[in-house]
Amino acid sequence: MHVFSPEFPSGQSIPSRFTCEGQNISPTLNWSGVPATAQSLALVCEDPDAPGGTFVHWILVNIPIQATGIPAGGPLPSGAVGVANDYKTTAYGGPCPPSGVHRYFFRLYALDTPSLPTVTRINLENELKKHTLARAETMGTFERKK
Repeated sequence: MHVFSPEFPSGQSIPSRFTCEGQNISPTLNWSGVPATAQSLALVCEDPDAPGGTFVHWILVNIPIQATGIPAGGPLPSGAVGVANDYKTTAYGGPCPPSGVHRYFFRLYALDTPSLPTVTRINLENELKKHTLARAETMGTFERKK
């Protein structure tokens, strides 16, 4: 399985329009190679470099396996559901590190279940461990200029 953004090469800087210094919209994400046995997809964006520990910026579950990506700023694939992130919102919250360069991992999970109806930020990791068939990731970096 492969996930990537045409907005930034993996390991490179995320353009400011996708951060708190810009429009704060989600970047385009595309994927391929979803296992034939997958029943749904989940997407998580997180910053492991946050001062208080990993900060989750975006959680999407119940993404249909027919979906091959999400355009910049949406819309989300029909059926996809946002789960409250560490910003306490179900929408994408872009990079906004307090200082220094941070890494932002966009991880796509192929799941063995058609939905994760009870997933929360608290039980996300355990639910993904129970249901993941395959995982792919891309990573971008960001440092505030202001």
